[in-house]
Amino acid sequence: MSPLVETRRLTKEFRVGGGVRRLLGARGGTLVAVDDVSIAIPRGETLGVVGESGSGKTTLGKLLLQLERPTAGDILFEGTSLLRSSAATRRRLRKRIQVVFQDPYSSLNPSMTVRQTLSEVLAVHRIGTRETRRAQVDELLERVGLSPSLADRRPHQFSGGQRQRIGIARALAVEPEFVVADEPVSALDVSIQAQVLNLLLRLQDELGLTYLFISHNLSVARHISTTIAVMYLGRIVEQAPAEELFAEPLHPYTQALVRAAPKPVPRHKTPTPAVGGDIPNPIDRPSGCHFHPRCPFAMDICRTVAPSVRSPRPRRLVECHLYPETPAAVPALTHGGDGP
Repeated sequence: MSPLVETRRLTKEFRVGGGVRRLLGARGGTLVAVDDVSIAIPRGETLGVVGESGSGKTTLGKLLLQLERPTAGDILFEGTSLLRSSAATRRRLRKRIQVVFQDPYSSLNPSMTVRQTLSEVLAVHRIGTRETRRAQVDELLERVGLSPSLADRRPHQFSGGQRQRIGIARALAVEPEFVVADEPVSALDVSIQAQVLNLLLRLQDELGLTYLFISHNLSVARHISTTIAVMYLGRIVEQAPAEELFAEPLHPYTQALVRAAPKPVPRHKTPTPAVGGDIPNPIDRPSGCHFHPRCPFAMDICRTVAPSVRSPRPRRLVECHLYPETPAAVPALTHGGDGP
């Protein structure tokens, strides 16, 4: 199956001023937020992108939304380049790509009612008429599990979970095919997170939606994702089907994240920190494998040579010198008896 959304060697660099460089103690002046990232998301599936803060997850989402322009590489939607197509084609494709923001408190205009917010989206995209939009707004609210009787209320009259449902309704108003969900449940109470995740799954099933789901929480990503990509300092260091990644994480960084993920076990002790050591300066990244200063398995080659992408298991990709291309030669990773 050909992917609905694809990136090819996507890179985004930011020039950083001298004051910021001095503050961060960096020698260089370029921050590489996304580094040579290639992904492919089949229609109707979810790619979860996980990693610590500063890994490049949100910048990747902004590139796919065309809120940022890449320094290099390409983005394809149904095989059409979003960067090399005409302005008219980009406008047409942009309508099919929408976003659900992280913070349901700041992403809605506090001075507008829900009906005004959703009607504005319909009007901007010339969907329906003034007479039909009232019924369209009611239908959108019902689709996300809210009563149309609430449409004339303002955002402050809703709970966080209800506001995020309104944000989802706004994204659905233009009937998109691809939705970037940037930490859509991280600002919600844990008791509400599962409800919103289940709503996203139901909408995907009903409408055939394709998601890029950004999260720092592996357990949340596991619940909704078909495939998970793990990012570290702008690079995807591992990619695998969600359940396979949790059953057998290959990259040492992924192993640490999986160990630290909350376990749904009563009286389970508090998770350990995800990774030991400090996150490297993003403007002055380590040579070789960027993870080697924090890696318990680092070898001499890791300090000088950047690893290539390897496929030591079917449907698995990993950037790590511990893994040769031949599956039979993959070493068993253990570290002090505390493997994942």
